[in-house]
Amino acid sequence: MKNIDSRTHVRGESIYLDDIPEVRGTLFGAAFGSPVAHGIIRHLDLTAAEAMPGVVRILTYKDVTGENQIGGIVPDEPLLAEHHVHYCGMPIAFILAETDDAARAAIKKITVNIDPLPVITDPRDAQALGHLIVRPRTFRLGDTATAWEQCAYIFDGVADTKGQEHLYIETQGAYAIPQENDGIKLYSSTQGPTAVQRAVARSSGLPMHQIDVDVTRLGGGFGGKEDQANMWAALCALAAHVLKKPVKYALNRMEDMAMTGKRHPYSSDFKIGLDENLKIIAYEATFYQNAGAAADLSPAVMERTLFHCTNTYFVPNVTATAYCCRTNLPPNTAFRGFGGPQGMFVIEAAIAKAAEALGVDAAVIQAENLNKTGDEFPYGQKAESEAHACWDKAVTLYEIDTIRSKTASFNTVNLVYKKGIALMPVCFGISFTNTRMNQARALVHVYTDGSVGVSTGAVEMGQGVNTKMVQVAAQVLSIQTERIKLLSTSTYRIANTSPSAASATADLNGRAVQIACTDIVNRLRAVAADELQVDIDGISLKDEWVYVGDQQTDWDWKRLVMAAFAKRVSLSEHAHYATPEIHYDAAKEKGHPFAYHVYGTAIVEVTVDCLRGTYELDAVKVVHDFGASMNPLIDRGQIEGGIVQGVGWMTMEEVVFDKAGRLRSNALSTYKVPDIYSVPKEIAIDFLQTQQDNLAIFRSKAVGEPPLMYGIGAYFALRNAILAFNPAAIIPFDAPMTPEKVLLALYDRSVKGDTVPNEQTAITLGVKS
Repeated sequence: MKNIDSRTHVRGESIYLDDIPEVRGTLFGAAFGSPVAHGIIRHLDLTAAEAMPGVVRILTYKDVTGENQIGGIVPDEPLLAEHHVHYCGMPIAFILAETDDAARAAIKKITVNIDPLPVITDPRDAQALGHLIVRPRTFRLGDTATAWEQCAYIFDGVADTKGQEHLYIETQGAYAIPQENDGIKLYSSTQGPTAVQRAVARSSGLPMHQIDVDVTRLGGGFGGKEDQANMWAALCALAAHVLKKPVKYALNRMEDMAMTGKRHPYSSDFKIGLDENLKIIAYEATFYQNAGAAADLSPAVMERTLFHCTNTYFVPNVTATAYCCRTNLPPNTAFRGFGGPQGMFVIEAAIAKAAEALGVDAAVIQAENLNKTGDEFPYGQKAESEAHACWDKAVTLYEIDTIRSKTASFNTVNLVYKKGIALMPVCFGISFTNTRMNQARALVHVYTDGSVGVSTGAVEMGQGVNTKMVQVAAQVLSIQTERIKLLSTSTYRIANTSPSAASATADLNGRAVQIACTDIVNRLRAVAADELQVDIDGISLKDEWVYVGDQQTDWDWKRLVMAAFAKRVSLSEHAHYATPEIHYDAAKEKGHPFAYHVYGTAIVEVTVDCLRGTYELDAVKVVHDFGASMNPLIDRGQIEGGIVQGVGWMTMEEVVFDKAGRLRSNALSTYKVPDIYSVPKEIAIDFLQTQQDNLAIFRSKAVGEPPLMYGIGAYFALRNAILAFNPAAIIPFDAPMTPEKVLLALYDRSVKGDTVPNEQTAITLGVKS
């Protein structure tokens, strides 16, 4: 089935926030952010700005009608700064003007005097000072303290990963329209309509039932609009509530990049121990998470890092500790993978260090330690593993021995260009780790003409979830997809939604649609049985016809629907689904937090230009555990996008803040994402065929986040290519592996000796080649 949005997308007819017709009298907002990262506000002068043409009002914290707070997990994030500022760009005032240009012009007229305070940008510095947002957490399995004695080889080190800009095509924004009796209709570019509803209710003082958050679709989210959409929606709603006028604010690209949080940077320590057979006996990791200035979703992201600290490997003795460190950067937030990639990178770095020291291919250690069904994760859940199946099929299908042979031959005859390969196995848990968030509802109406309307809590943001919801309804009702319309996501139709995140959206909402449609079908079968005077057990619906046993009757879908209506049988259903079996005890750090795991293995091939430090990704070849994909076209697209986004994080996307907490990579001229010239030349995806049951909708496993982790293999493939050129290079485990870092590593002089090339050698080789 094709994506139901394809036609309107390519014709430019799909509705996003900026496509909503503006109501007459709409005011336009603009936020004035702090020019410094940390300090005490001594004086805020709005006089010149208020006198600007077109300016209607400027709001500060004094105008907040409810609580000046939007923090979710931890109440530590004011809507508008009061006396302190904690990061560059922290909103201090909100300007309302008759035009967008007038509002932005007024920003430049605001002056503020701020006494500076010390600025912390490094999470290790924050931890040393005790600046933690929540208590540290530790996951344990076995006993690492005694396990080191069993290890023949022990290695330790440091691994760092930087942030990543979401760079959704549609920036953050909201449009609030006052309704009668103090109600607010709020259009928001958010992954979490209920999260926005709560934040608006809290800051405005209105009850949640007065606030209707409506989302048709997003122009991308990637986690950046799970919680961070709350700020801009709350500002617009507050202004609309105070002024009784419609208010719109859509951030421009530089505002969005400077004022919103990114993927969390981590600095981590590791220690790994192996026996003579290269079995990992013990593993310790300490993660220093750079949370930014407020909690946002950092505690939950930190938790998922711990959940994925051993990736797809079984390690009998594990101690993993994580610190949620408060710094003076914009509050970092959810990003595809939600802490999992950061944890996986560290154990892959530990394996790579061990492999290099022992003179073996890292893949030997990886393959030796893949988990199997029944193995225990550090958090207590037992694996139902497809790790070996994915690995074995990948190395066979893509002929890894041939790839290695060709790589070695290439590197022997090419002096200036070197190839590198790496294997990247993945194991990613699917569910919200906050158990109560694993629930969803769906509202299905069958109209008397046979058409069907479906409402869910799922937000379409390019991942194709609306298409999958139509597929579920069509399959259960056994009708043509053309009869079904997916309605916008509205907190008035579907209340108390979980955000579209954690790769669980299709599972949760699809199951709710399945339940609702099944209940309606059962009622329709009863009507048909009554009309046809047969036992209900013999009645079924197939391709819009009523069947008795294997015989098609003369009752079609529309006739059956009208008959049910005539008998006053309900043609609507509001269904609830809660994921069974899952639970977690944070006091013991043990439980069964995931409905299932997704597995996969990628083979990544790269070529490095050893004169320039530039590189190309030759291929990413994947065997992925889809379960039983309900839409291979959409799932393939999700995997391709995830791979490229992961590759970008590991290679060229470098978020840079200076020591004063100012974002330096604040535009697309200074922040590079993969384009058509830098994506892998070949992406091959194989669907692992498996009969193993799971809790996914129609056994179609999630594909949103797991593919991003394949991109980690690009880092280690580049590392291997560098070592092929300069075997003596000492390369810090510091991602992303930008061309500048590659060039420095190629000519590393930290180890003296003839094996280290120099620039003149490289130039000579280049001339000869």
